[in-house]
Amino acid sequence: MKVLITSVPLMGHLNAVLSVGRILTEQGHEVIGLSVNVLRDRIEHIGARFVPFSGAADLDLRDFAAAYPEFRTMAPGVEMTRFYFERVFADPLIDQNRDVQHAIETFTPDVIIVDNLFLGILPLLLGPRANRPPIISVGSTYLLWHRHDNAPCNLGLPPAWKNAYAEIAHEIDAAFTKPIGEYINSLLTGGGFPALPLNILDAVIQLPDACLQLTVPDFEFPRADLPPTVHFVGAMPIVPKQAPIPAWADELDDSRKVVFVTQGTVSNHNFTQLVAPTLSALEDDPDLLVVVGVGGRSIDELPKPLPANTRAASYFSLEWLLPKVDVFVTNGGYNTVNQALKHGIPLVTAGLTEDKADVNARVEWSGAGIDLKTNTPTVEALAQAVRSVLNEPHYRSSAAQLAIEFAKFDTGQEVMRVIDELTCDAVLTSIKSDVAR
Repeated sequence: MKVLITSVPLMGHLNAVLSVGRILTEQGHEVIGLSVNVLRDRIEHIGARFVPFSGAADLDLRDFAAAYPEFRTMAPGVEMTRFYFERVFADPLIDQNRDVQHAIETFTPDVIIVDNLFLGILPLLLGPRANRPPIISVGSTYLLWHRHDNAPCNLGLPPAWKNAYAEIAHEIDAAFTKPIGEYINSLLTGGGFPALPLNILDAVIQLPDACLQLTVPDFEFPRADLPPTVHFVGAMPIVPKQAPIPAWADELDDSRKVVFVTQGTVSNHNFTQLVAPTLSALEDDPDLLVVVGVGGRSIDELPKPLPANTRAASYFSLEWLLPKVDVFVTNGGYNTVNQALKHGIPLVTAGLTEDKADVNARVEWSGAGIDLKTNTPTVEALAQAVRSVLNEPHYRSSAAQLAIEFAKFDTGQEVMRVIDELTCDAVLTSIKSDVAR
């Protein structure tokens, strides 16, 4: 089988797609990875063949704040969400689509796998079904489908009664949903493609042939009307050996509780938001070992000097680190949060940018951790939250229960089941079409 994989050039989105691509390469399938030039090594690391984006699609977002300096001073909220959708997701879509179409013509894939916010796939999804192979999206964010309580996305609102958030939703529709829909449609129709028939957040769930949601149902707010495209498949498989084991690895010997803290790979331009106050909150506790991941940045950018009980690295091999962690302090990256829960690790979360408010709301709703509901938690709040999660057993118990749910899913098997069903259906449809002619 030949497979085309692609995503927006943000590591959380790419990693979700790469995890599926790696499942396929390990089973002997031919995978081509369409991505930006600076991420070529990530594509080739899973055994896929790299093909570069061109034009506006070839974005280097490894240092997000350098690519978009205005991001440094932008407050979390509707303005930031609209910024992401316009600049990062929508603006490149025509060039992305051109490169996807070229890859289809030269590679003739049996299936295309994209991340759920790769809008360059929209022209294919809005065109005739017979003119394209099956398209599967991978949920690199929480499930974007609408809720019965009308809660808008990215505000971190917990489940409530029917239409409870209707007034807020009306305001968000006017400030975000309607204008971003009009913006995306102007790009689509300007490129000669059909406009969206529904709002963008529902469209990315309903239009693909299947959506692989990289979590378990118990970590998602209930929905009564999920479309049949949605398949919960468990946590993203970790791509192993993405970083060397640190020289201080033998210090994680069970003699101290381990607290892992990171601001991920996007909102990590300012370590004073979460990393620095966490180090200050825990620096006087010799019974803790604090491990800091700086999301690809240099550890020299961390506050100096590091406390005596702190160790740091630019990247970690999560398959090595996570089994040793007792508490995870994070701003709320979706894939890493799910990995932590898969390992039964309770969390302390503090983040409002991108999709993090909603991810963190799910952490608190599930009982698996404490959501501090801020981008800039205080030292005192972090100290209290970490010690509560360490000392109050119900957090670990809830995380352990979620780990049991994750263990019920063989993610690789579930992914292949969905792919096989779609590709078999596509072959049968093609045969029937040929017979009819």
